[in-house]
Amino acid sequence: MSLLETEDPRDHRLALGAGGLLHEFNEAGVIEAADVHVARRVTELAGETDETVALAVALAVRAVRGGSVCVDLTSVAEDSGLPELAWPATHAWLAALGASPLAGDPPVLRLLDDRLLYLDRYWREEEQVCADLLARPAPAPLTVEEESALEVALDRVFAAAGYDEQRAAARIALAQRTTVLTGGPGTGKTTTVAALLALLAEQAERSGGATPRIALAAPTGKAAARLQQAVEEEVARLPESDRTRLGTLTAVTLHRLLGPRPDTAVRFRHHRENRLPHDVVVVDETSMVSLTMMARLLEAVRPEARLLLVGDPDQLASVEAGAVLADLVEGLGARDDGRIAALRTSHRFGESIRRLAEAVRAGDADEAVALLEAGGEHVAFVSDPDPEPRLRALLAPRALDLVRAAERGDVEATLAILERQRLLCAHREGPHGVRHWNRQVERWITEETGEPIWSTWYAGRPLLVTANDYGLGVHNGDTGVVVRRGDGVLRAHVAGSTRRLDLATSRLGQAETMHAMTIHKSQGSQADEVVVLLPPPESRLLTRELFYTAITRARERVVVVGGPDDVRAAVTRRAQRASGLRRRLAQA
Repeated sequence: MSLLETEDPRDHRLALGAGGLLHEFNEAGVIEAADVHVARRVTELAGETDETVALAVALAVRAVRGGSVCVDLTSVAEDSGLPELAWPATHAWLAALGASPLAGDPPVLRLLDDRLLYLDRYWREEEQVCADLLARPAPAPLTVEEESALEVALDRVFAAAGYDEQRAAARIALAQRTTVLTGGPGTGKTTTVAALLALLAEQAERSGGATPRIALAAPTGKAAARLQQAVEEEVARLPESDRTRLGTLTAVTLHRLLGPRPDTAVRFRHHRENRLPHDVVVVDETSMVSLTMMARLLEAVRPEARLLLVGDPDQLASVEAGAVLADLVEGLGARDDGRIAALRTSHRFGESIRRLAEAVRAGDADEAVALLEAGGEHVAFVSDPDPEPRLRALLAPRALDLVRAAERGDVEATLAILERQRLLCAHREGPHGVRHWNRQVERWITEETGEPIWSTWYAGRPLLVTANDYGLGVHNGDTGVVVRRGDGVLRAHVAGSTRRLDLATSRLGQAETMHAMTIHKSQGSQADEVVVLLPPPESRLLTRELFYTAITRARERVVVVGGPDDVRAAVTRRAQRASGLRRRLAQA
């Protein structure tokens, strides 16, 4: 059995010069050519001749490519789906690794608990994240007078009813230097952040100190812009005294906060010897932060500064190695020292979407299928053997409305139509992928209008920006649409989080068509209606985290396209990312 599913001897995933175990596991699809080439080069440089060690190196490299920071040697055979291959016996394998020059000084490979195998860089980063988090000191406890003043302040910033969870979360964050604030969409995370910043500013004023220097940051430009917009909206609801204390708040990417360097992509101007000047650092969308970036952040934040890590641990993790937020929630939560503040009640969705999201998050596949099959005003299930006619009925009207509004030159109407609906796919390629469905929707437009689409740029083309351009003011993840001006010229109108931009199409170099988009790209965004196209159960991308992320993008309605088996596979399969961080945090 082979996972490569190819008969082409020149397939780019095959390492043609490999022999022994590397050849066998490469041909079976467990490892790819890139993993083999790294393993061969590293073992050659170290003078290592044991092919089981070479296989271990290749698996460690593959793990990082797949988002893990290590590989569990005790379960890798079963996890691979090909336990019948000639896997080394675990005891002998561990002995060979322990005796290898690659485990010498300086080490290339590291073992944790005689089970988890790391490349040295990720072992050190995980160790550093654990040490830096646990070394951060707690603030001095409040006096009786300060406690009394805090109660008054909490009443002020949470004046409206129904904010008990947010109030409790703010109290937790005020009692320590490091807090992980978790919650799904619509649970009030940004409300809590704005109130907490106001409380910290008031405490600084009461103590006679300067106004705290506040940093707002997120992993991507789009997420940073959304964070700034959301915090500004919440601060505007606070009393005038709090708005005055906080002043203007600006959010940036984590890269910008730490200060990029031209000579390296993984080191920054701010580090342990040149700390960030801020008194409060808030990081949103922490589920998207990789282990490497978290290590760089923690070494740059001053020990006495407040650090608030905000996110939803049930969403998809970083595209790079690590599942840091989920590790922090489980690892710090096991210590029971109050560093986790959880918001659980969502106020965004209709009841049926909320119940579906909870069933998916809990791993209850029967309940998820039952809710979808029951349907209703806010949830629909398309399980037809050929879903294309139903998808056309769902998607073509919105696409045609976009074209008509764009041809009229009605920018406001076009951007409003853009936010009505999203088609979300797990894959980029193939029959369930973004490219296929972008082309399919354009074919439907041609059939309905009788006007062939001859050019990449056409009126009504929905856009997804794929790279930050600070000169233009656009961010990776911004959305927009092409509109025909009165003089016939096509312009790209981008609905940035802070302002709308009117750009010549020639200036917007890195953008793609967005009749469909990947679920990964949709993180942090919402639409009135979300159509989720599930791949078949054998897809490696089909996981609970992917499905949960997709359905929680909807404001009003979710349409899931796929069979009951697809839904069950999605709900029951977790995104497995090997890591030792949660164990280190819990047991340190």
